[in-house]
Amino acid sequence: MHVLLTGATGYIGSAVLKALLQGGHSVAALVRTEDAADRLRGSDVDAVVGDMRDAGFITALAQKVDAVIHTATTGDEHKAAAERALTDAVIAGLGDTGKPFIRTGGILVYGQGEDITEASPRRAPSFVAWRDAIDIPTLQAPGIRSILIEPGVAYGYGHGIPNLVTRAEITEGDGPALILLGEGNQHWTTVHVDDLAALYILALEKAPHGSTYLGVNGHNPTARELGEAASRVRGLGGRVAPETAAETTARLGAFGEALLLSQQATGRAARELGWTPTRPTLIDEINAGTYTN
Repeated sequence: MHVLLTGATGYIGSAVLKALLQGGHSVAALVRTEDAADRLRGSDVDAVVGDMRDAGFITALAQKVDAVIHTATTGDEHKAAAERALTDAVIAGLGDTGKPFIRTGGILVYGQGEDITEASPRRAPSFVAWRDAIDIPTLQAPGIRSILIEPGVAYGYGHGIPNLVTRAEITEGDGPALILLGEGNQHWTTVHVDDLAALYILALEKAPHGSTYLGVNGHNPTARELGEAASRVRGLGGRVAPETAAETTARLGAFGEALLLSQQATGRAARELGWTPTRPTLIDEINAGTYTN
């Protein structure tokens, strides 16, 4: 397929780009700057400079491709409006063709839970509360093959959210210790970014309209376990120092509040589609020094 990909220079998007090319697909990559386009040119990618909020531009791009995969975000206070603009423009561009439109959500929308599935109640914290108004109607949009992938905490290559734990500041106190996010008892759902990218390709090729998949590998460590592993690798003997929830949210705002949620999931639906995560766990990556060197 000829695929329009947003976020191709981002963390998840760059992994999806690599997987698309390895799978024999061609890619038109929407990027925001000429510098980003230059980084992609020469890699069998058609780099297109533009704004995801430019409805007419996005609609025209969508009309020229066989599928759209959306991984980009503006990452600012306008992200909900930008997401809405792009989503509406893509749906208009794909028209009544049955072509796939894969969007990126996040497991945080389900709130706290010990066995989260795609059928679990959506109890989104404030950080992602805006998603429901876009995710649900888009899955129901007629004329296209709409798919939603909701990743857990993506990791790999030393990047991503895990660095908030593994590269946290050290407090002296009774001895040097790594500062945790809250008490550290919250579980995080996780997924290696390359395994996650493989799920996007599988969904592109096989997932039915209206389907949602949790992008998680079934490894649900606590923030304390991650911190203790990082503490050992950093020469602190596994010592960690909890902080209060109020201290975490004071540092990180609504994002910190979301990271204090305890979530566990297996990603069974993605496995039933044929997905098999094979990469090392996040704990393995930390123990190997990927997140501390």
